[in-house]
Amino acid sequence: MLVNIITIAVVTGFQNQVREKVIGFGSHAVISKSGETSIFESAPILLNQPFYPVLEKSESVSRMHPVAYKPALLQSDGKPIKGETEGQKEIQGVMIKGVSETYDWTFFNDNLIEGRVPKFQKDTFSAEILLSKRIAKNLNFKVGDDVRAFFVKNQPVRKQFKLVGIFETGLEDFDNEFVLADIKHIQQLNDWGIQASITVADTLSNGHLIVAAEVVGGNGNYRYDWGKGWDIYRGFPFYPTKDTILRCIVSDYWMFVDGKNEETTLADTAYLEVKVSGNKFSVQPYRLDSEKQLEREFTDDAGFAFNVKTVDKTISFTRRDGKGSFSNYIGGFECTLRDWDRLNEDVAFLKKQIQFQGNSPENQLKVTSIVDQKNDIFVWLSFLDINVWIILVLMILIGIINMGSALLVMILVKTSFIGLLKSMGATNWSIRKVFLYQAAFLILRGMFWGNLIGIGFCVLQSNFKLIKLNAEVYYLSAVPIEINWIQLLILNVATLVVCVIALILPSIVITRISPVKAIRFN
Repeated sequence: MLVNIITIAVVTGFQNQVREKVIGFGSHAVISKSGETSIFESAPILLNQPFYPVLEKSESVSRMHPVAYKPALLQSDGKPIKGETEGQKEIQGVMIKGVSETYDWTFFNDNLIEGRVPKFQKDTFSAEILLSKRIAKNLNFKVGDDVRAFFVKNQPVRKQFKLVGIFETGLEDFDNEFVLADIKHIQQLNDWGIQASITVADTLSNGHLIVAAEVVGGNGNYRYDWGKGWDIYRGFPFYPTKDTILRCIVSDYWMFVDGKNEETTLADTAYLEVKVSGNKFSVQPYRLDSEKQLEREFTDDAGFAFNVKTVDKTISFTRRDGKGSFSNYIGGFECTLRDWDRLNEDVAFLKKQIQFQGNSPENQLKVTSIVDQKNDIFVWLSFLDINVWIILVLMILIGIINMGSALLVMILVKTSFIGLLKSMGATNWSIRKVFLYQAAFLILRGMFWGNLIGIGFCVLQSNFKLIKLNAEVYYLSAVPIEINWIQLLILNVATLVVCVIALILPSIVITRISPVKAIRFN
């Protein structure tokens, strides 16, 4: 009983804790672009999906939130470690997981060891991030430090974040890789949408200003709508004679400028406000600087408002850049389900909900369960069930053999007693029941002490973590314990019933004892 109780408690605790931690870094199921091997490298999908509000209210889904991923390099600030006079700048590759204000922080709150979880808002960028204890230790970061992150694009991009919390889960592979940040950074860095602005060129064309659109994101093949429909021209000469507002809508295309029957990126709209003062119809040349470029007089610190002048005319420009359509794209949806035991049924339900949405072949989505994503871990955990059954069967066999030997000894010692009872008319079965009751009493005594010691050890290990583990190998820093009282009750009842039934066979010896020989034996 001692061995069986500890075995079941350890295996159950190990399976549940590892599973909960793996799910805590992700979710039970992920909805992403079909054809992609991993959500870490997945093509973007639209945030506005018809199934999104439906699944959020489903009885099967507990929570659903958008996510996006981006690899990055974190760099330490080179502060000297205790005992050293100089610090050395270290770098570490990580995977930044972008989450929104709807993200459920329960898992990371439970594993938080310092600081707090980040706070994100819908309409503003947040620089707050959450790191693991392992990453913070490797790079010598503390809560409140600024963290520099470098992202690989056509040109390396550097962003600075603020470390607000440190967590530790014990899953070394995950702790050493994942960082949590605002999803808006990832959406923008991945160039999933389009962001447009209207600028005034530094050079002139035949003495006229040149107005042009500046665009980032999309597929790089852009189309522009300056008010007369889609065209391929990003700019034009501009001769302002009155106050006006220029508007440019920008999207991309593949073969046809009108974008019909093509998967185009959601458009973005930029504006340029123009005000003319002085001699509005002046043809005097614009002022140029020493490098023969248009001389600008900036009227704000951000550089969005500036003036250009002739001798008798001033033109004021105010840029209103587009907000960008990148916020409409995500890497996928993470779905937390209510019941782990119904994982396969609920994943099938999710698939049915998204497969009939009328998406084009290019926009087909797929649902992947956590078991498929981390198949190696869950296959390994399932093998532990085989070990449990082997140990349980072996321990029960040992118990049966021991009790069988004890019963035979009892029968041998009480041979004369058996003969006396038979001589008085007792049946074989009534005598066998006497010995079976006595054996059952011994079994119950052993089960009592086995339960007492086994449960006591489990309580001590659960509270004080007496036995440690190598987290790099076992994903946990201490032997996990989880007592399932229903399993414990079934184990006790099954042990008692199986052992007593198994003792019926050795008790047959009683039927072969002759009363005359038994009394003479005495």
